[in-house]
Amino acid sequence: MPEVMINGPAGRLEGRYTHGTAPNAPIALLLHPHPHHNGTMNNKVVFTLFQSFTKRGYSALRFNFRGVGRSQGTYDKGEGELADAAAALDWLQTYNPNAPVCWIAGVSFGAWIGMQLLMRRPEIDGFVSVSPPANLFDFSFLAPCPSSGLIINGDRDELVPQAAVNKLVTKLSHQKDIRIDHRVVPGANHFFANRSDDLAVQVDDYLDRALGNPIAAVAE
Repeated sequence: MPEVMINGPAGRLEGRYTHGTAPNAPIALLLHPHPHHNGTMNNKVVFTLFQSFTKRGYSALRFNFRGVGRSQGTYDKGEGELADAAAALDWLQTYNPNAPVCWIAGVSFGAWIGMQLLMRRPEIDGFVSVSPPANLFDFSFLAPCPSSGLIINGDRDELVPQAAVNKLVTKLSHQKDIRIDHRVVPGANHFFANRSDDLAVQVDDYLDRALGNPIAAVAE
C-alpha cells in the first residue's frame, strides 16, 4: 500500500493509504494507540481495522501521530493529536471529494481522539472504538454523541475495567436516535494479543450489519 506524507499542523505526517476500488468510494480514517506506549499506525489492531474497511472498497488511511515514526513534531497530550487527525481527514477528503460515506476508527488513545473528531466533523457517519480508555481519559464531551457506532473491548483488559466501558456505553445508549453496539471479546486483553482474528470477526459482522453493501450502493 502506498506510503503518503501529509502536511500536518506540526510538520509532515507519515501515513499508509489504500484508494478505494469503486468510483466515489467511501472513506475511513484509522487512529493508533498512545504514542508513549509504543502506539503506531502499524499496531496490529489498527491494521485489522484498516483491512476491514479496505476489503469493503473503502479508501482508507492510517497514519502516525506527531513524533511517531517519521511524523514530525512531539507528543501534545491529545490536543495536537486531534489536530493531526483533522489534517489527515482533510487529506483523505481532498483525494476523495465525492465520498458518500465517512467512518472513523480508533484503538485505545486513538479511540479517544477519534470520538473527539467525531464531535467536530458532522460528515463522519459512524465509528468503531476499540478498547476506549474510559477510565483514563475524559469522554464527557460526548454530549450528545452525534453518530451510532461500535464499541468493542476484551474481557481481560488489564488497563481499562469493564465497568468503565459499560458506563460509557450506557451513557451513549441513552441518547435519542443513537445506537451503540457493544461487544466484548472473551480472552482478549487491551490490545487483543492473540485475539486479533476474533476482533476481525466482530468488526466485520458489525460493519456488514451497519453498512450493508456499500460498494454496490456507490456503483449504482
